[in-house]
Amino acid sequence: MKGIINFYKPKGMTSHDAVNFFRRLLNMKRIGHTGTLDPNAEGVLPICIGKATRVSEYLINVDKEYLGELTLGISTDTQDKDGKTINESHKEVTEEDIKASFKRFKGNISQIPPMFSAIKKSGKKLYELAREGKTIEREPRNITIYKLDIKEIFNNKKIRFLTKCSKGTYIRTLCNDIGEDLGTFGHMSDLIRVNVGPFKVENSYRKEDLESLNSIDIKKLMIPIDFALMKFNEINIPDKFYNKLVNGVKIEINESTHPLGTTLRVYSKYKFIGIGEVIEKNHLKLLKMNKVFV
Repeated sequence: MKGIINFYKPKGMTSHDAVNFFRRLLNMKRIGHTGTLDPNAEGVLPICIGKATRVSEYLINVDKEYLGELTLGISTDTQDKDGKTINESHKEVTEEDIKASFKRFKGNISQIPPMFSAIKKSGKKLYELAREGKTIEREPRNITIYKLDIKEIFNNKKIRFLTKCSKGTYIRTLCNDIGEDLGTFGHMSDLIRVNVGPFKVENSYRKEDLESLNSIDIKKLMIPIDFALMKFNEINIPDKFYNKLVNGVKIEINESTHPLGTTLRVYSKYKFIGIGEVIEKNHLKLLKMNKVFV
């Protein structure tokens, strides 16, 4: 059994809990997720099953889209609603102030990761240090906010927004920083991940949907591995090279359309074989398989 299930992770479940849920559901161990989604958030968490676990590294780096809610006037130690209140302000801001601030956070920005995160410092996770009451200096990260659209503003205190961002973005920190930019405080009061690369929330399956199905029915819901790799161009190799490809043998290609270093989805005998890379050796253009999935 191999493939990917577009899982809708509920609030209160960790990403590791989600993996364990599928291990029990399918009675198999080789299962993984494609990048942590906070326990207090819900939404899309693609689950890789069987050989599909080897594709997770390609999904960790894809852009993600979130529907979030920012509440102004309060900041917390975790930068979300589950944390302890550390600052409060009764400053009133206008709708125009809010719109102007959101515009300032679009594009390439620098963000300091929160203390309550899984980033390691000297072998210890930051959230472990935070629980000990420690705060240490963190290096700023360069991230990209591709989209930051306000959907609704409630009494100039709660803002619902849609954002598309690069890997490494903390929406909690984005809410905190917008609050500070407005001269008040802010925290993330709700978060739904609606897209992970090609995986959309409208096509996801919830825990209760899956619990009522047997393994055969669940297998029918699995998405083929190559769906997760559509960002790469494909190459079709003649059938006579199939055995060489699946055994990792480099073969010569004459396609000038694929520059050296290009990563490709490789097909032969009308099936997806794996991920390959165009390399050069002895002045020959070769296809080298990086991962084989058959």
